[in-house]
Amino acid sequence: MTNAELIQEIEALKAELAQKDTKIAYLIEQFRLAQQKRFGKSSEGDPGQGELFNEVEELTAPVEEPVVQTIEYQRKKATRKPLPKDLPRERVVHDIEDKTCDCCGGELHQMGEDISEKLEFIPAQVKVIEHVRPKYSCRHCEQTDTVVSIKQAPVANSPIPKGYATPSLLSQIMTSKYQYGLPLYRQEAMFKQYGITLSRKTMADWMMRCATLFKPLYDRLHELILLESVIHADETTVNVVKEDKSTCYMWLYATDKLVIYDYHRSRSACCVVDFLQGYDGYLQVDGYQAYEQTEAILVGCWAHARRKFKETEIAQGKTKSGKVSWALNQIQKLYGIEKAIKDKTPQEKYVARQQKSLPVLNEFKIWLDKSALQVPPKTAMGKAIGYCLNQWSKLIVYVQDGQLSIDNNRAERAIKPFVIGRKNWLFSHTPNGAQASAMLYSLIETAKANGLTPYDYVTYCLEQLSSAETDIDNLLPWAVKAKLT
Repeated sequence: MTNAELIQEIEALKAELAQKDTKIAYLIEQFRLAQQKRFGKSSEGDPGQGELFNEVEELTAPVEEPVVQTIEYQRKKATRKPLPKDLPRERVVHDIEDKTCDCCGGELHQMGEDISEKLEFIPAQVKVIEHVRPKYSCRHCEQTDTVVSIKQAPVANSPIPKGYATPSLLSQIMTSKYQYGLPLYRQEAMFKQYGITLSRKTMADWMMRCATLFKPLYDRLHELILLESVIHADETTVNVVKEDKSTCYMWLYATDKLVIYDYHRSRSACCVVDFLQGYDGYLQVDGYQAYEQTEAILVGCWAHARRKFKETEIAQGKTKSGKVSWALNQIQKLYGIEKAIKDKTPQEKYVARQQKSLPVLNEFKIWLDKSALQVPPKTAMGKAIGYCLNQWSKLIVYVQDGQLSIDNNRAERAIKPFVIGRKNWLFSHTPNGAQASAMLYSLIETAKANGLTPYDYVTYCLEQLSSAETDIDNLLPWAVKAKLT
């Protein structure tokens, strides 16, 4: 073998070894990420976010000496919040019998009193309401006419005609499942302890019929959300037994006061395009490609970008590079600015972001472009950098309008109740059931977003919808709020 051939073979072996080293490093990263997902804590927050960066200290510190900041925390003493003033109160006086002085025998007078409050729980009560409709007829006609006229009050309005479910019972079942994630089979057992046989099939049928009643209100909420200037969107899976697809999706659209769920058999772009109906306002989303097909102005999510770098930090373990720390620090700066302007007006937020956030973003973009040439794209770090570069045009949109948020956490908060409920009831049985769930979740989460107690709101709406003529706008949460508070 000649020297040239030997050198060529050595170079080939080096290349093969480097390729294997890269593959081993990738597998180690994937193993660490899998361990974190299974056993680690899910929080991505950084301690002291928004407090780690003080521009004055940072700019005046000598360049040659690294600035080491120590964050000190003082644990706050736990204080018990007072019980609500509007709760019913029962006064129990623990008085003494002997009201004479032990020293001189004189009569004691009351100089004050100590009051301590205890919270008593009264278990739910179930009762039967008998609707009595007396019948009246004429005695004279009874003796002279073959056909006797009978007068009687009309049947009272009911959400489910000929059924024995009242608005309060239906609201209890609905909020138990869709607000607190209590499956119908558990509610069946709960009612049984009161001696009431109420099958899950009956309750499921009631929920379907309630969804039919709520359809006009749901459609009105849909119309209203499309009038908003900013919408947050997200989607998650749902298992529907009687669908021909193994995985279906629940889409979520949210603003500060509106939350709409929309069930579909797929995750295709037509789902969001059909729902938005040509909406051209701001749509804040993650990086899913389906949203690109809409006419909306897409706004990126820095929480997703940060999550990629947090995963890199986990994947790299103790050998993590300075790049991931630098990237996370830059993102923390952006969140620190947001924390400082949280209570400002949209115009004030816009000015602050132009002055403070934009320089950080420009510096971050330069670093991303440079790092993309240095980091293999298939590593966790490469994927994090690639995500930011692919989403960059959307990630910087939030600095252009003070109405916008730095991330899509509004949608993630809104979709969380459904995800938690799904862990309890696992699946929907039919597509119609999934669509009904979408409507009922929408009503409950919208009620919560407007500061209403969902049970009270649902009860009131069912009472009004039982009537033949109901103005849907009078059932919107902000129209009902004054009546329920």
